[in-house]
Amino acid sequence: MILKLLSLLMLANGTPVIARAILRDSFFRPVDGGFRFIDGQPLFGPSKTIHGIVLSVLVTSLCAPLIGLEWKIGAVMGSVAMAGDLFSSFVKRRFHLPSGSRATGLDQIPESLFPLLVCSNSLSLTALEIAVTVVIFFIGAVLVSRLFFKFDLRDRPN
Repeated sequence: MILKLLSLLMLANGTPVIARAILRDSFFRPVDGGFRFIDGQPLFGPSKTIHGIVLSVLVTSLCAPLIGLEWKIGAVMGSVAMAGDLFSSFVKRRFHLPSGSRATGLDQIPESLFPLLVCSNSLSLTALEIAVTVVIFFIGAVLVSRLFFKFDLRDRPN
């Protein structure tokens, strides 16, 4: 089960990065529409896009049945992973960190922990399974981010 969950989490979080590298900026619009919060900083920033979120949810929904999970689980995992990513971006903007900046832990934990917690009952996940999955995802996300940077899929590693 942990491998299945890791697969969905990597798909959910990697899809927007790969889609942006392939499609460039031609179709991407920021989720926050450039809105600024009361602190004068962007709500989320320009790297969080509608298309990235939609593609993430679509890909995880389509791929979940390929690994033996319901498409609905894929949709929830993708949606909540993106909500976790938006949460991270929101917090980083409050600390005046620019879009795309690195905040180790904050960049990986919400986008893996939140979907696992939301799906824990329907998948009968234990606290240990959740913890192990988050730790493995954290390590994998740091390594994959460096790989994405090396191949010019990211501006900087997270």
